[in-house]
Amino acid sequence: MDHKQILQAMSGLMAGMFVAILAGTVVANALPRIIADLGASQSSYTWVVTSELLAMTATVPLWGKLSDLYNKKLLLQLSLGMFVVGSLLAGFSHEVGLLIFSRVVQGIGAGGLTALAQVVMAAIIPPRQLGKYAGIFGAVFAVGTVAGPLIGGVLVDTSWLGWRWCFFIGVPFALLGIVLLQRTLKLPTVRREVKIDFLGAFLIVAGVCALLIWTSLAGHQFDWASWQTAALTGGGVLLLVAAVFVEGRVPEPIIPLTIFRNRTVTLTTVASLLVGVAMFGGTVFLSQYFQIALGKSPTVAGLMSLPMILGLLVSSTVAGQIISKTGKWKAYLVAGAVIMTAGLGLLATIDADTHFGLLSLYMAILGIGVGMLMQNLVLAAQNDVPATELGAATSVLSFFRSMGGTIGTSALGAVLANRVATEMTNGMKAAGIPVPPGGGGESSVPDVAKLPAPLREIVENAYGLATADLFLLAAPFAALALVAVVFIKEKPLKTTSGMERLAEEAGAEEVVGAGAVPADAAAKDKPVGDEGQDGGSRSAAATPVG
Repeated sequence: MDHKQILQAMSGLMAGMFVAILAGTVVANALPRIIADLGASQSSYTWVVTSELLAMTATVPLWGKLSDLYNKKLLLQLSLGMFVVGSLLAGFSHEVGLLIFSRVVQGIGAGGLTALAQVVMAAIIPPRQLGKYAGIFGAVFAVGTVAGPLIGGVLVDTSWLGWRWCFFIGVPFALLGIVLLQRTLKLPTVRREVKIDFLGAFLIVAGVCALLIWTSLAGHQFDWASWQTAALTGGGVLLLVAAVFVEGRVPEPIIPLTIFRNRTVTLTTVASLLVGVAMFGGTVFLSQYFQIALGKSPTVAGLMSLPMILGLLVSSTVAGQIISKTGKWKAYLVAGAVIMTAGLGLLATIDADTHFGLLSLYMAILGIGVGMLMQNLVLAAQNDVPATELGAATSVLSFFRSMGGTIGTSALGAVLANRVATEMTNGMKAAGIPVPPGGGGESSVPDVAKLPAPLREIVENAYGLATADLFLLAAPFAALALVAVVFIKEKPLKTTSGMERLAEEAGAEEVVGAGAVPADAAAKDKPVGDEGQDGGSRSAAATPVG
C-alpha cells in the first residue's frame, strides 16, 4: 500500500479509536447527573465506571488472538457494531441495571478497537515506517481526551439534549468507521486451520475479572484485609494458574506462552505494566485536583490537562519521524522513561498553591516522556515477533498496560482517600473546628464552592498534598520501567509489513490483494477480492488468497 492508500485505510481506524476514547471521556462529567436521574446508589456509580473497564481489559487478549486467526477487518467492524449496540442500550436505559449491562457491551467493543487498531497498523505498515503515522494516533488521542469532557459538560447542561446524548454521540462516528473500513481497508487473507481455545478464554477472562473487581472495590465496598479480598484474589489466582496450564497444552492458545521466551516481548510487557501503574495511577486524579484543590470547574479542569496532551502529541510525532528516518529506536525508549520519571517526580512537589505555569511545565514534561515511551514499546515488540503472533503480542502489551492502570488507579485511590482524611482531621483540629466522629474525611467528594471559607481552605490543602503523594508513589514504578527498557536489545526495524512477513513465513512467493497487486504478479494472478469477502481461515494452512 502506498502512502495515500495507508492514509485512507487509517481513516476508518482513527474513527474507531476516536469512538473508543470518547466513550470513556465524554461520560466523566455526566455520571453524577446520570446516577441521580436513575435514582441509583453510590455503589452503582462505581459499577457504571468499573464495568466498561473490566470488559475492555479482560477481552483485549481475546481480540488480539482472534486477529491472528480470522479476518481483521470483519473483527474491527464487529467491535464497532458492539459499541453501537452498547451505546444505544445505554442511551435508552431507564434503570441502572441495564445501564451497567450496556457499559459491559461497550467495553467489549472498546477492547476490540484498542487491540485491533494497532494490529492492523502493523499488518499494513512496515515497522520502519510506523513512526510517520504515530502523530495521527497522538492527534486522535489528544482530541478525544480534551474534547470528551467539554462535549459531555455541554450535553448535560443543554436542556433539550441531556445526558443520554453522551452515549448517542459516538454512534455516528462508529457507523462512519464501519463504512470507511469497508471501503478503504484491503488486506489479503491467509487461510489456515483454526481451533478456538474456549476454555482458556473463559479462564483468562474469569481470572482477570476477579482480580480487577478486587482492585476496583477494595477500600470502598469492603476492607483490603477482608474475606472478600481473600475470595477474589485466591479465586483469581487459581483461575489464572489453570489458564496457564491450559494455554501450554492447546494448539491455538489465546496467549501463546512461547512469546514470553522472546526477551523483547517479556521486557516490553513488564515495562507496559509499570507504565500503566505510574501514568494512569497518577494522572487519573489530576482532574479531581484541578476541581477541588484549585477550585476550577469541570470544563476548565478538562482544558488544564492540555499541556500534558500536547507534550504527548509532539513527542510521539517527532520521535516517530526520527525513528522512521534513522531506524534507531532504543534511545527514545530510554529517554522517554527518564523524562516520565522526572515528570512524576516534579509533580510530587505540587500543592494547592502551585502556579499553573509551573504545573503546566511539569505536566508537559510527563506528557513528553509518555509520548516517547508508550507507542515505541509496541513498536519494539511488533518488530521482534513472527507475523503469526503480531495480534497476540500487541494485545498482551495493551492488556498489561490496562491492567497496570486499573491496579494503580485503585491502589493510589485508596492512598488518596486515607491521606485526605488524615490531612483534613489535622487541619480541622489546628483550626479549632470540631472533627466528626468518623474523622475529617468525607465518603463523597466535597463541593468546595459550597463550603465555608475556613473549611474550604483545609479541603483544598488536603487534596493538594494527597495528590502530590500519588505522584511520589508513582515515580518508582516509572523508574522500574526505565530499568526494564535499558535491558531491551535494539534490533534493526523490519522494512516489510506484517502481511508481507506473513507470506514469507508461510513460504508463499507472493500475496495478491485487491488493494496492492505486485506488478510482477499481476500478469500471472488475477485478484479475487479483499479480505472482507472471506471472514474465515478454515482450510489448508498458508494458502494466500485475495
